[in-house]
Amino acid sequence: MPSDLLTRKKEQLKGIEDYRGAAAGWGALKAVADALRGQMAVVNETHGLLTMNQPHGFDCPGCAWPDPKHTSSFEFCENGAKAVSWEATAKRTTPEFFAAHTVSELWNWQDFDLENEGRLTHPMVYDRATDRYLPISWQDAITQIGAALRALPDPNMAEFYTSGKASNEAAFLYQLFVREYGTNNFPDCSNMCHEPTSVGLPESIGVGKGTVTLEDFDYSDCIFCIGHNPGTNHPRMLSTLREASKRGVPIIAINPLRERGLERFTAPQSPVEMLTRASTPIASSYYLVRVGGDVAVLKGIMKVVVELDAKSLAEGGPGVLDREFIATHTSGVEALLSDINATSWDAIEKASGLPRSDIQDIGNTYAKAKRVIVNYGMGITQHRHGTGNVQQIVNLLLLRGNIGRKGAGISPLRGHSNVQGDRTVGITESPNEALLDGIVRTFGFEPPRTKGHGAIETIEAIRDRRSKALVCLGGNLAVAMSDPEVTFEAMRGLDLAVHIATKLNRTHLLLAKQSFILPCLGRTEIDMQAGGQQSVTVEDSMSMVHASRGGLKPASEHLKSEPAIIAEMAMATLPNTKVRWREMIADYGKIRDGIESVFPEFADFNDRIKRPGGFRLYIAASERVWLTPNKKANFIVYPGLEEDPPGGNALTLTTIRSHDQYNTTLYGLNDRYRGIKGRRDVIFVNERDLAKRGLQHGDRVDVSVDTRIDSTGGGRIMRGLTAVAYKIAEGSVAAYYPEANVLVALGHYDAKSGTPSYKSTPVQIQASAI
Repeated sequence: MPSDLLTRKKEQLKGIEDYRGAAAGWGALKAVADALRGQMAVVNETHGLLTMNQPHGFDCPGCAWPDPKHTSSFEFCENGAKAVSWEATAKRTTPEFFAAHTVSELWNWQDFDLENEGRLTHPMVYDRATDRYLPISWQDAITQIGAALRALPDPNMAEFYTSGKASNEAAFLYQLFVREYGTNNFPDCSNMCHEPTSVGLPESIGVGKGTVTLEDFDYSDCIFCIGHNPGTNHPRMLSTLREASKRGVPIIAINPLRERGLERFTAPQSPVEMLTRASTPIASSYYLVRVGGDVAVLKGIMKVVVELDAKSLAEGGPGVLDREFIATHTSGVEALLSDINATSWDAIEKASGLPRSDIQDIGNTYAKAKRVIVNYGMGITQHRHGTGNVQQIVNLLLLRGNIGRKGAGISPLRGHSNVQGDRTVGITESPNEALLDGIVRTFGFEPPRTKGHGAIETIEAIRDRRSKALVCLGGNLAVAMSDPEVTFEAMRGLDLAVHIATKLNRTHLLLAKQSFILPCLGRTEIDMQAGGQQSVTVEDSMSMVHASRGGLKPASEHLKSEPAIIAEMAMATLPNTKVRWREMIADYGKIRDGIESVFPEFADFNDRIKRPGGFRLYIAASERVWLTPNKKANFIVYPGLEEDPPGGNALTLTTIRSHDQYNTTLYGLNDRYRGIKGRRDVIFVNERDLAKRGLQHGDRVDVSVDTRIDSTGGGRIMRGLTAVAYKIAEGSVAAYYPEANVLVALGHYDAKSGTPSYKSTPVQIQASAI
């Protein structure tokens, strides 16, 4: 190779190497130390970390994995420590910072650098004459926001976004304010991640939540992990999987990429593993399913189970299907069996990317087990067929009675720590009659009863100028959404944009005619109100509700809590409000009284959150009570095998998060377990797919939407990415979210749930033109 080409290749491969270690271990401890050293104002107060996920401390602002009943003094993970250090940072984004930088200048900063400036300290308002955010008093900001919302001719011209980090108390007040204002426009982060769960599970089993508890993992004799990456997105889950592995439980991983957290894990709490640098294997078998091949592999597993059942019956055995459960508790099995029998093995192999022998091995393991848990993440939900994916998992479990049984069930892995709780207390664009009647009964006003906007509908309404105002309770909506070209331009046409936030992000720089940034307390901080220090509550992935109480000094004396900001906006917007906002802000126990009144499942709310670990909400399906219209668990047929596999030279793109990332927040530019350091301009490709295109590991490539398959893809391209040969299913590629959102059209989403198809974009790659 000529020396100039060799030099260029070395430069292109800079920061890319094989990672050979286990998940966690010493690398995780070093990362925690680096995060604390680089960010936290609490170098002398790191005891604050020791109260994270403890009965009388604060809940981790990261993932929603539940806390064990017997918490230790070290009940946090690497990414939880990063989340806390990112929030409790010593860095501050002050009025002086905004005075020194125009918004036009800040727009050219990297997203990481914007948030890395630190905590917002003062309420700010955009001044078009100077192109800067200027400080504004709380009273003036709230008064102007209230006046702008009142001036809209129709409440449905306003959109109210919610991040999954909001507490139950903040979310409940928010939906109360917005419904008294007169709309159900509630785009939220659920719309972009687990909405297929919220839509698909109620149709199948009558509740939009998982059916297992953390204790069920102690009794399970087979665990599936499908479409998720626990080492990065919910690292505390690895301790649970480790214990199951040590008991000899088969753990079956079905995922397009090799993820180190699903392969092996060194427990930081195990002195032996740490000192010997040993690790525990996690997956007993690992299958690289093609991106978009989930329905095919699930139908294949069901086909194996049905064939084993027929064989058993033919030999005079009892069969494999749980016929008593099916007859007593389910409906629709005949249609499902007909569909399974009509689906050919050739079609299953082609669509899934797995050979029949692999799927038969999975099916044999499943059929032998008596208590099976299936965990799944956004690799299942963020498809144009996400709801169908979820319902096929339910079908598989129902065939052998694996819902409502100790040690068995379905386990959707939620992202942010209270994204499930926000939905429970009313953040939904599709409210049911029980919620609306509860509001009338408790607060005495009539809420709107028509469906509002989810996330996609919100951007479409803003794009079409049908919506003129956007209020964001946390989050980074514009960056999180698909199709930034459309989303960014749409938001620049708003009349009003209000952002309740802890840190600056890119969405704040998409300027409306009036733009406000309102700084709020973080979960780690003391929340002092008229009635004393307050606690909030959150709900984890397994429906456990528990208290969270911050203990750190607020980053600025000018911060207000999210509930307080919401209440003040409500009072400024609704001069004739019927809600006693001041009473509830003085004592959050009064908010919980309101939640209990509207939602009877929260009975004795204030008393029950005093228990260490909190309490579990009633999940009817866990007790084999089916709250479906026919009072049965329903087998739901998905026609065909998902979408047609891409043809010709097309590959299917999935977006992924790096290890230094949580949703749109970047804690750094490293992706340790995938061997990437200091960069994000890469695309992971199977080595054979590279060779077919005359490409090699380290080549610069352009990635474009395949317009033969996706007619809306014209002009959607990412240029100059470095191709990384990786253990990924053939025909599949992966690139980082949110950068790769540019390839995902706004109109590409699951028709049933509205979730963007971040994980099913047909693309082509070719040698880069730059």
